[in-house]
Amino acid sequence: MNNHGGDIVLNISALERTYGEGEHTLTVLQDANFQIQKGEMVALVAPSGTGKSTLLHSAGLLERPDKGDVLINGHSTAKMDDKSRTALRRTTIGFVYQFHHLLPEFTAEENLMIPQMVRGRDKETSRKRASELLEYMKIAPRAKHRPSELSGGEQQRVAIARAVANAPSLLLADEPTGNLDPETSAHVFDTLNVLVRQTGLSALIATHNHELAAQMDRTVTLDSGQVVDITK
Repeated sequence: MNNHGGDIVLNISALERTYGEGEHTLTVLQDANFQIQKGEMVALVAPSGTGKSTLLHSAGLLERPDKGDVLINGHSTAKMDDKSRTALRRTTIGFVYQFHHLLPEFTAEENLMIPQMVRGRDKETSRKRASELLEYMKIAPRAKHRPSELSGGEQQRVAIARAVANAPSLLLADEPTGNLDPETSAHVFDTLNVLVRQTGLSALIATHNHELAAQMDRTVTLDSGQVVDITK
């Protein structure tokens, strides 16, 4: 277990999220409270349909809650307009999904360079950072390959590297190893674990894999719309 000090990167406060209207409302999050500290890796393990994606989307500022607040590095987002939320998301949050969503016509290296250049980095700086990350993820020899020429595990490692290309402080991952066989899944998680530990990232990782969850700092689940710590 790491000692994380008091730097809270993600603070979810009294969050509520309801879908539908009238008699057909479904309350997914209800007075949900949750924090992640700097450098902490948290597993989110919950059955489908309990609100995992809603929690991740709310934490990632992709979805607005009906009530409550999401604080990123101490910044309240409750009253932010969409433009400010987008700007904060781009600079501080990285996303990894179950499907890699890499740009098929570009190489692994270019997939990592593009988000950096969108942020205003020059080509050479972007290329250098891309090379370092591909090295980290143990796929440097595949840098010039397009996604279709990579295995599923390699594609997902490129996707993880891309998510952290702009040095976010928070990484959100939704079943990042869900499509991979157990051996590949373990390998991808190991490289993700090293990346998070060595860069001081904070991570919230939704997974059905209890073995992977057990390797993280703690495990939370969703119960009746609330986030509950179930670390053994």
